[in-house]
Amino acid sequence: MNLNKHLARLLPLVWLACAGGAGAADEVRIGAPLALTGSLADAGKKQQAAFALWQERVNAQGGIQVGARKLPVKLVSYDYQSDERRAQQLAEKLITQDKVDLMTAPFGSGHAKVVAGVAERYGMPIVAVSSSEPVHNQGYRNLFGTLAPSVGLVDAMIGHFKQNLPALKRVAVLGRDDVFPRIMATTLEKQAPAAGLEVVYSALYPVGSMDHSAALTSLKAARPDWIYVTGYTQDLILVRKQMADLGISAPVVTMITGPAYREFVDGLGPLAEGVTSATWWHWSQNNTGDDVFGSTAAFTEAIRARTGGDPDYVHASSAAALIVLQKAIEAAGSTDRDAVRAQLAKMDVQTFYGRIKFRADGMNDNRELPIIQVQSGKPVVLYPAAMAQGRLQAIGQ
Repeated sequence: MNLNKHLARLLPLVWLACAGGAGAADEVRIGAPLALTGSLADAGKKQQAAFALWQERVNAQGGIQVGARKLPVKLVSYDYQSDERRAQQLAEKLITQDKVDLMTAPFGSGHAKVVAGVAERYGMPIVAVSSSEPVHNQGYRNLFGTLAPSVGLVDAMIGHFKQNLPALKRVAVLGRDDVFPRIMATTLEKQAPAAGLEVVYSALYPVGSMDHSAALTSLKAARPDWIYVTGYTQDLILVRKQMADLGISAPVVTMITGPAYREFVDGLGPLAEGVTSATWWHWSQNNTGDDVFGSTAAFTEAIRARTGGDPDYVHASSAAALIVLQKAIEAAGSTDRDAVRAQLAKMDVQTFYGRIKFRADGMNDNRELPIIQVQSGKPVVLYPAAMAQGRLQAIGQ
Protein backbone atom coordinates (compact mmCIF):
# COMPACT_ATOMS: atom_id res chain seq x y z
CA MET A 1 0.00 0.00 0.00
CA ASN A 2 1.26 3.51 -0.82
CA LEU A 3 2.65 5.05 2.38
CA ASN A 4 0.80 8.35 1.98
CA LYS A 5 -2.50 6.54 1.55
CA HIS A 6 -1.74 4.44 4.61
CA LEU A 7 -0.88 7.49 6.68
CA ALA A 8 -4.10 9.13 5.58
CA ARG A 9 -5.98 6.20 7.08
CA LEU A 10 -4.22 6.82 10.38
CA LEU A 11 -5.11 10.50 10.63
CA PRO A 12 -8.08 9.90 12.97
CA LEU A 13 -5.55 8.77 15.57
CA VAL A 14 -4.14 12.28 15.85
CA TRP A 15 -5.10 13.75 19.20
CA LEU A 16 -6.85 17.05 18.61
CA ALA A 17 -6.99 18.21 22.17
CA CYS A 18 -6.71 21.95 21.64
CA ALA A 19 -9.25 24.48 20.53
CA GLY A 20 -9.92 24.44 16.80
CA GLY A 21 -8.30 27.05 14.60
CA ALA A 22 -5.04 27.34 16.55
CA GLY A 23 -2.01 27.74 14.34
CA ALA A 24 1.37 26.17 14.96
CA ALA A 25 2.62 29.41 16.55
CA ASP A 26 -0.22 29.27 19.08
CA GLU A 27 0.39 25.79 20.45
CA VAL A 28 3.15 23.40 21.48
CA ARG A 29 3.13 20.33 19.24
CA ILE A 30 4.62 17.11 20.60
CA GLY A 31 4.97 14.05 18.37
CA ALA A 32 4.31 10.62 19.85
CA PRO A 33 4.54 7.47 17.71
CA LEU A 34 2.77 4.74 19.70
CA ALA A 35 2.30 0.98 19.38
CA LEU A 36 -1.47 0.83 19.83
CA THR A 37 -1.78 -2.48 17.98
CA GLY A 38 0.59 -5.39 17.52
CA SER A 39 2.93 -7.09 19.97
CA LEU A 40 3.72 -3.98 22.04
CA ALA A 41 0.16 -2.68 22.23
CA ASP A 42 -0.19 -3.23 25.98
CA ALA A 43 2.69 -0.84 26.63
CA GLY A 44 1.64 1.56 23.89
CA LYS A 45 -1.82 1.96 25.39
CA LYS A 46 -0.28 2.68 28.78
CA GLN A 47 1.84 5.40 27.21
CA GLN A 48 -1.28 6.81 25.54
CA ALA A 49 -3.19 6.89 28.85
CA ALA A 50 -0.32 8.61 30.69
CA PHE A 51 0.19 11.14 27.89
CA ALA A 52 -3.51 11.97 27.82
CA LEU A 53 -3.62 12.57 31.58
CA TRP A 54 -0.61 14.87 31.43
CA GLN A 55 -2.06 16.78 28.48
CA GLU A 56 -5.44 17.25 30.14
CA ARG A 57 -3.86 18.63 33.30
CA VAL A 58 -1.49 20.94 31.47
CA ASN A 59 -4.21 22.35 29.23
CA ALA A 60 -6.57 22.73 32.20
CA GLN A 61 -3.95 25.11 33.62
CA GLY A 62 -3.82 27.08 30.38
CA GLY A 63 -0.94 25.18 28.78
CA ILE A 64 2.84 25.46 28.98
CA GLN A 65 4.49 28.74 29.92
CA VAL A 66 6.55 29.68 26.85
CA GLY A 67 8.22 32.98 27.57
CA ALA A 68 5.50 35.54 28.27
CA ARG A 69 2.67 33.34 26.96
CA LYS A 70 0.93 30.15 27.99
CA LEU A 71 0.38 27.86 25.01
CA PRO A 72 -1.88 24.82 24.89
CA VAL A 73 -0.41 21.43 24.01
CA LYS A 74 -1.34 19.31 21.02
CA LEU A 75 -0.11 15.73 21.08
CA VAL A 76 0.17 14.38 17.56
CA SER A 77 0.21 10.60 17.57
CA TYR A 78 0.03 7.69 15.12
CA ASP A 79 -0.23 3.96 15.67
CA TYR A 80 2.90 2.41 14.20
CA GLN A 81 1.44 -1.07 14.84
CA SER A 82 4.55 -2.37 16.64
CA ASP A 83 6.37 -2.34 13.30
CA GLU A 84 9.92 -0.93 13.38
CA ARG A 85 9.94 0.29 9.78
CA ARG A 86 6.59 2.01 10.21
CA ALA A 87 7.87 3.66 13.39
CA GLN A 88 10.73 5.20 11.39
CA GLN A 89 8.39 6.39 8.64
CA LEU A 90 5.92 7.96 11.04
CA ALA A 91 8.67 9.64 13.07
CA GLU A 92 9.85 11.32 9.89
CA LYS A 93 6.30 12.36 9.02
CA LEU A 94 5.80 13.90 12.45
CA ILE A 95 8.92 16.01 11.97
CA THR A 96 8.68 16.97 8.29
CA GLN A 97 4.92 17.13 7.68
CA ASP A 98 3.24 17.60 11.04
CA LYS A 99 5.97 20.05 12.12
CA VAL A 100 6.05 18.94 15.73
CA ASP A 101 8.23 20.97 18.08
CA LEU A 102 9.54 18.03 20.13
CA MET A 103 9.05 14.28 20.36
CA THR A 104 8.75 11.27 22.63
CA ALA A 105 9.93 7.81 21.63
CA PRO A 106 7.82 4.65 21.73
CA PHE A 107 8.20 2.01 24.43
CA GLY A 108 10.79 -0.69 23.87
CA SER A 109 14.50 -0.18 23.36
CA GLY A 110 14.58 -1.45 19.77
CA HIS A 111 11.85 0.86 18.53
CA ALA A 112 13.09 3.76 20.65
CA LYS A 113 16.49 3.35 19.02
CA VAL A 114 15.23 3.63 15.43
CA VAL A 115 12.94 6.58 16.20
CA ALA A 116 15.76 8.33 18.06
CA GLY A 117 17.91 7.88 14.96
CA VAL A 118 15.35 9.77 12.89
CA ALA A 119 15.11 12.53 15.49
CA GLU A 120 18.89 12.88 15.57
CA ARG A 121 19.07 13.45 11.82
CA TYR A 122 16.75 16.41 12.17
CA GLY A 123 18.22 17.80 15.40
CA MET A 124 14.96 17.04 17.21
CA PRO A 125 15.10 16.60 21.02
CA ILE A 126 13.34 13.36 21.98
CA VAL A 127 12.62 11.80 25.38
CA ALA A 128 12.42 8.00 25.47
CA VAL A 129 11.33 5.27 27.87
CA SER A 130 14.44 3.17 27.40
CA SER A 131 17.04 1.73 29.77
CA SER A 132 19.44 -0.01 27.40
CA GLU A 133 22.92 1.38 26.90
CA PRO A 134 22.92 0.35 23.19
CA VAL A 135 20.13 2.87 22.65
CA HIS A 136 22.03 5.66 24.40
CA ASN A 137 25.61 4.95 23.35
CA GLN A 138 25.19 6.12 19.75
CA GLY A 139 26.61 9.55 20.51
CA TYR A 140 23.20 11.19 19.97
CA ARG A 141 22.94 14.75 21.27
CA ASN A 142 19.15 14.86 21.19
CA LEU A 143 18.18 11.64 22.99
CA PHE A 144 17.19 11.60 26.66
CA GLY A 145 15.47 8.84 28.66
CA THR A 146 13.55 8.66 31.92
CA LEU A 147 14.61 5.11 32.84
CA ALA A 148 17.80 4.41 34.77
CA PRO A 149 20.34 2.05 33.17
CA SER A 150 19.43 -1.65 33.07
CA VAL A 151 22.55 -2.59 35.00
CA GLY A 152 21.02 -1.06 38.13
CA LEU A 153 18.22 -3.63 38.07
CA VAL A 154 20.64 -6.53 37.84
CA ASP A 155 22.92 -5.27 40.61
CA ALA A 156 19.97 -4.75 42.94
CA MET A 157 18.60 -8.26 42.41
CA ILE A 158 21.93 -10.04 42.79
CA GLY A 159 22.64 -8.22 46.04
CA HIS A 160 19.20 -8.70 47.54
CA PHE A 161 18.78 -12.35 46.59
CA LYS A 162 22.25 -13.32 47.84
CA GLN A 163 21.66 -11.51 51.10
CA ASN A 164 18.34 -13.24 51.74
CA LEU A 165 19.21 -16.66 50.28
CA PRO A 166 22.93 -17.23 50.96
CA ALA A 167 22.70 -20.78 49.55
CA LEU A 168 21.94 -19.37 46.10
CA LYS A 169 24.76 -20.66 43.88
CA ARG A 170 23.58 -21.69 40.41
CA VAL A 171 21.78 -19.44 37.93
CA ALA A 172 20.26 -20.27 34.54
CA VAL A 173 19.63 -17.48 32.01
CA LEU A 174 17.15 -17.52 29.12
CA GLY A 175 16.73 -14.26 27.22
CA ARG A 176 14.91 -12.88 24.22
CA ASP A 177 17.31 -11.90 21.43
CA ASP A 178 16.20 -8.27 21.28
CA VAL A 179 17.80 -5.06 22.51
CA PHE A 180 16.54 -4.67 26.10
CA PRO A 181 15.93 -8.35 26.95
CA ARG A 182 19.32 -9.32 25.52
CA ILE A 183 21.11 -6.66 27.58
CA MET A 184 19.33 -7.81 30.74
CA ALA A 185 20.31 -11.42 30.06
CA THR A 186 23.94 -10.78 29.18
CA THR A 187 24.42 -8.33 32.05
CA LEU A 188 23.38 -10.93 34.61
CA GLU A 189 25.58 -13.53 32.95
CA LYS A 190 28.58 -11.19 33.15
CA GLN A 191 28.00 -9.98 36.71
CA ALA A 192 26.91 -13.19 38.41
CA PRO A 193 30.40 -14.70 38.89
CA ALA A 194 31.62 -11.68 40.88
CA ALA A 195 28.83 -12.41 43.37
CA GLY A 196 29.79 -16.07 43.67
CA LEU A 197 27.11 -17.33 41.30
CA GLU A 198 27.83 -20.01 38.71
CA VAL A 199 26.04 -19.57 35.39
CA VAL A 200 25.00 -23.15 34.62
CA TYR A 201 22.92 -22.39 31.53
CA SER A 202 22.65 -19.44 29.14
CA ALA A 203 20.74 -19.10 25.88
CA LEU A 204 18.91 -16.52 23.77
CA TYR A 205 15.64 -17.28 21.98
CA PRO A 206 14.57 -15.62 18.71
CA VAL A 207 11.90 -12.92 18.63
CA GLY A 208 8.55 -14.60 17.92
CA SER A 209 9.44 -17.96 19.47
CA MET A 210 6.35 -19.97 20.33
CA ASP A 211 7.98 -23.12 21.75
CA HIS A 212 10.66 -22.99 24.43
CA SER A 213 10.50 -26.66 25.41
CA ALA A 214 13.96 -27.61 24.07
CA ALA A 215 15.67 -24.71 25.86
CA LEU A 216 13.72 -25.32 29.04
CA THR A 217 14.55 -29.03 29.05
CA SER A 218 18.27 -28.19 28.87
CA LEU A 219 17.80 -25.53 31.54
CA LYS A 220 16.10 -28.06 33.84
CA ALA A 221 19.00 -30.48 33.46
CA ALA A 222 21.39 -27.78 34.73
CA ARG A 223 19.59 -27.80 38.14
CA PRO A 224 19.66 -24.05 38.82
CA ASP A 225 18.79 -22.37 42.11
CA TRP A 226 17.80 -19.22 40.22
CA ILE A 227 15.98 -19.19 36.88
CA TYR A 228 16.26 -15.81 35.17
CA VAL A 229 14.19 -15.13 32.02
CA THR A 230 13.95 -11.93 29.98
CA GLY A 231 11.45 -10.88 27.33
CA TYR A 232 8.22 -8.99 26.89
CA THR A 233 4.99 -9.87 28.63
CA GLN A 234 3.60 -12.43 26.19
CA ASP A 235 7.00 -14.15 25.93
CA LEU A 236 7.22 -14.47 29.69
CA ILE A 237 3.69 -15.78 30.08
CA LEU A 238 4.42 -18.47 27.49
CA VAL A 239 7.74 -19.46 29.11
CA ARG A 240 6.17 -19.67 32.57
CA LYS A 241 3.35 -21.90 31.32
CA GLN A 242 5.78 -24.18 29.53
CA MET A 243 7.93 -24.35 32.67
CA ALA A 244 4.87 -25.61 34.54
CA ASP A 245 4.12 -28.16 31.82
CA LEU A 246 7.68 -29.50 32.10
CA GLY A 247 7.76 -29.45 35.90
CA ILE A 248 10.51 -26.84 36.09
CA SER A 249 11.00 -24.66 39.15
CA ALA A 250 13.69 -23.22 41.40
CA PRO A 251 13.83 -21.37 44.73
CA VAL A 252 14.04 -18.11 42.77
CA VAL A 253 12.30 -17.51 39.43
CA THR A 254 12.82 -14.07 37.92
CA MET A 255 11.07 -12.78 34.81
CA ILE A 256 12.18 -9.36 33.59
CA THR A 257 9.97 -7.38 33.91
CA GLY A 258 6.79 -9.46 33.99
CA PRO A 259 5.56 -8.97 37.57
CA ALA A 260 5.58 -5.19 37.04
CA TYR A 261 2.62 -5.61 34.68
CA ARG A 262 -0.95 -6.44 35.60
CA GLU A 263 -1.23 -8.31 32.29
CA PHE A 264 1.45 -10.76 33.44
CA VAL A 265 -0.18 -11.50 36.78
CA ASP A 266 -3.69 -11.73 35.32
CA GLY A 267 -2.49 -13.85 32.39
CA LEU A 268 -0.82 -16.43 34.63
CA GLY A 269 -3.03 -16.52 37.68
CA PRO A 270 -1.51 -18.90 40.27
CA LEU A 271 1.52 -19.53 38.04
CA ALA A 272 2.64 -15.95 38.66
CA GLU A 273 2.97 -16.63 42.36
CA GLY A 274 6.51 -16.20 43.64
CA VAL A 275 7.93 -14.77 40.40
CA THR A 276 10.34 -11.91 41.04
CA SER A 277 11.58 -8.97 39.02
CA ALA A 278 13.01 -5.53 39.39
CA THR A 279 11.38 -2.38 38.11
CA TRP A 280 12.12 1.32 37.71
CA TRP A 281 9.17 2.65 39.70
CA HIS A 282 6.36 1.47 41.92
CA TRP A 283 3.17 3.21 42.92
CA SER A 284 3.95 2.73 46.62
CA GLN A 285 6.80 5.25 46.38
CA ASN A 286 6.35 8.57 48.15
CA ASN A 287 7.79 11.08 45.70
CA THR A 288 6.67 14.68 45.44
CA GLY A 289 7.52 17.28 42.84
CA ASP A 290 6.64 20.52 41.13
CA ASP A 291 4.70 19.00 38.24
CA VAL A 292 1.08 18.65 37.16
CA PHE A 293 0.62 15.52 39.31
CA GLY A 294 2.56 16.69 42.34
CA SER A 295 3.00 13.31 44.02
CA THR A 296 3.18 9.60 43.37
CA ALA A 297 -0.13 9.17 45.19
CA ALA A 298 -1.91 11.71 42.97
CA PHE A 299 -0.55 10.12 39.80
CA THR A 300 -1.58 6.68 41.03
CA GLU A 301 -5.13 7.80 41.71
CA ALA A 302 -5.34 9.49 38.30
CA ILE A 303 -4.25 6.30 36.50
CA ARG A 304 -6.61 4.17 38.57
CA ALA A 305 -9.49 6.44 37.67
CA ARG A 306 -8.53 6.35 33.97
CA THR A 307 -7.69 2.64 33.59
CA GLY A 308 -9.26 0.83 36.52
CA GLY A 309 -5.92 -0.56 37.70
CA ASP A 310 -2.66 0.33 39.39
CA PRO A 311 -0.06 2.15 37.31
CA ASP A 312 3.26 0.54 36.48
CA TYR A 313 6.59 1.98 35.41
CA VAL A 314 5.48 2.34 31.78
CA HIS A 315 2.68 4.71 32.79
CA ALA A 316 4.93 6.64 35.15
CA SER A 317 8.06 6.94 33.01
CA SER A 318 5.94 7.99 30.02
CA ALA A 319 4.25 10.78 31.97
CA ALA A 320 7.66 11.78 33.30
CA ALA A 321 8.95 12.11 29.72
CA LEU A 322 6.39 14.81 29.01
CA ILE A 323 6.99 16.49 32.34
CA VAL A 324 10.69 16.98 31.52
CA LEU A 325 9.83 18.30 28.07
CA GLN A 326 7.46 20.79 29.68
CA LYS A 327 10.09 21.88 32.20
CA ALA A 328 12.74 22.23 29.51
CA ILE A 329 10.43 24.41 27.38
CA GLU A 330 9.56 26.58 30.37
CA ALA A 331 13.21 26.98 31.36
CA ALA A 332 14.19 27.80 27.78
CA GLY A 333 11.30 30.22 27.34
CA SER A 334 10.75 28.81 23.85
CA THR A 335 10.38 25.63 21.81
CA ASP A 336 13.64 26.28 19.98
CA ARG A 337 15.29 22.88 19.63
CA ASP A 338 18.77 23.98 20.65
CA ALA A 339 17.47 25.85 23.67
CA VAL A 340 15.30 22.94 24.82
CA ARG A 341 18.14 20.47 24.29
CA ALA A 342 20.43 22.61 26.45
CA GLN A 343 17.87 22.67 29.27
CA LEU A 344 17.35 18.91 29.11
CA ALA A 345 21.10 18.32 29.28
CA LYS A 346 21.42 20.21 32.58
CA MET A 347 18.08 19.21 34.09
CA ASP A 348 17.93 18.04 37.70
CA VAL A 349 14.36 17.95 38.99
CA GLN A 350 12.19 16.16 41.53
CA THR A 351 8.91 14.82 40.18
CA PHE A 352 6.12 12.44 41.17
CA TYR A 353 8.27 9.81 39.40
CA GLY A 354 11.37 10.62 41.41
CA ARG A 355 14.53 12.47 40.60
CA ILE A 356 15.38 13.02 36.94
CA LYS A 357 18.93 14.02 36.14
CA PHE A 358 20.36 13.05 32.76
CA ARG A 359 23.87 11.68 32.35
CA ALA A 360 26.10 12.72 29.47
CA ASP A 361 24.62 9.89 27.38
CA GLY A 362 21.06 11.07 28.09
CA MET A 363 20.14 8.28 30.52
CA ASN A 364 18.56 9.04 33.87
CA ASP A 365 21.07 8.70 36.70
CA ASN A 366 21.08 5.50 38.74
CA ARG A 367 19.20 5.28 42.00
CA GLU A 368 17.73 2.57 44.24
CA LEU A 369 15.39 0.55 42.02
CA PRO A 370 12.56 -1.55 43.46
CA ILE A 371 12.67 -5.36 43.56
CA ILE A 372 9.25 -6.97 43.48
CA GLN A 373 7.71 -10.43 43.92
CA VAL A 374 4.20 -11.69 43.24
CA GLN A 375 2.75 -12.67 46.61
CA SER A 376 -0.90 -13.61 47.18
CA GLY A 377 -1.70 -12.59 43.62
CA LYS A 378 -0.14 -9.13 43.54
CA PRO A 379 3.36 -7.65 43.20
CA VAL A 380 4.83 -6.44 46.48
CA VAL A 381 8.04 -4.48 46.97
CA LEU A 382 10.92 -6.32 48.66
CA TYR A 383 13.58 -3.62 48.33
CA PRO A 384 14.62 -0.88 49.11
CA ALA A 385 13.82 -1.04 52.80
CA ALA A 386 12.02 2.31 52.82
CA MET A 387 9.44 0.92 50.38
CA ALA A 388 9.36 -2.74 51.47
CA GLN A 389 5.94 -4.38 51.64
CA GLY A 390 7.17 -7.94 52.21
CA ARG A 391 10.18 -10.27 52.37
CA LEU A 392 11.57 -12.54 49.68
CA GLN A 393 9.81 -15.91 49.69
CA ALA A 394 11.68 -18.84 48.14
CA ILE A 395 9.41 -20.84 45.83
CA GLY A 396 8.49 -24.22 47.29
CA GLN A 397 9.53 -23.29 50.80
